[in-house]
Amino acid sequence: MTRRLIIGTRGSGLALVQTRLVSQALSASADLEIELRTITTRGERVTDRPISELGGVGVFTREIERALLEGEVDLAVHSLKDLPVAPTTGLVVAATPERADPRDVLCCREAAGMQDLRKGAIVGTSSPRRSAQLLALRPDLDVRPLRGNVDTRLRKLRDGDYDAIVVAKAALDRLGRTDDITEVLDPARFLPAPAQGALAVQVREGDLDVMRLVRGLNHTATFVTTAVERGLLERLGGGCHLPVGALAEPVGEDGIRLRAAVLSADGRHVVRAEARGTFQNPTDVVDNCFRELDRGGVTRLLS
Repeated sequence: MTRRLIIGTRGSGLALVQTRLVSQALSASADLEIELRTITTRGERVTDRPISELGGVGVFTREIERALLEGEVDLAVHSLKDLPVAPTTGLVVAATPERADPRDVLCCREAAGMQDLRKGAIVGTSSPRRSAQLLALRPDLDVRPLRGNVDTRLRKLRDGDYDAIVVAKAALDRLGRTDDITEVLDPARFLPAPAQGALAVQVREGDLDVMRLVRGLNHTATFVTTAVERGLLERLGGGCHLPVGALAEPVGEDGIRLRAAVLSADGRHVVRAEARGTFQNPTDVVDNCFRELDRGGVTRLLS
């Protein structure tokens, strides 16, 4: 018997592509009739103010979570980095599919890359993390706010409003816009946001039928490494107002390497750390990395 499922999602082109990936994977493993229901979030309605002024993390997920809690949808698909690190009461992330490329990229109108940008070049980003890392590498750049979906950002670049913009590689890859990439930014000097490139499939706590349907989408390495990154963000007081970059990656057969950076907003002060551990004890990696950041003076930096 065909089961009907309603999936809640944002209505942006990227969100719909990501949700269709989940929908297709579910349809391949069960007899399902799936409806995608688009829900407009506050982060999409208000595009002329910084995310931090709208309430920070959660501005792209709260309305979708509310619809899930109220039974209007059966599950929700989010970009995992958009979810607050503290779980919403009554909801659980039941699966994290395999992560796409987590790195950031630079899209330039004329320059060949970061080092080729002229002094005073205008670079657009809505992220305090990206802004701080740009200024740490090139304090001579003019970093300005940039909101809107990926197509809007690329259009503003083409129209000459910016000399370059920084976006997530996963977004351009999923939208088939890889040709717009000028330079892939090396995490050794430009770390992505915690959980960037990963998706979260969220369901109601206790809805065992839906949990059973989606658990096969979970990718263990993605689940563990993103949990490590988000665990560190939580230790740091987690929120998008913090200029924090973090990337955890599998190493060898069962190892994890976590690299992190916390920056002042102007990029003048950077505290970096690296820690290693195992998939069996991921919290140890978080603890060791936090201690290294603390020794580097991160508490004073964030106060």
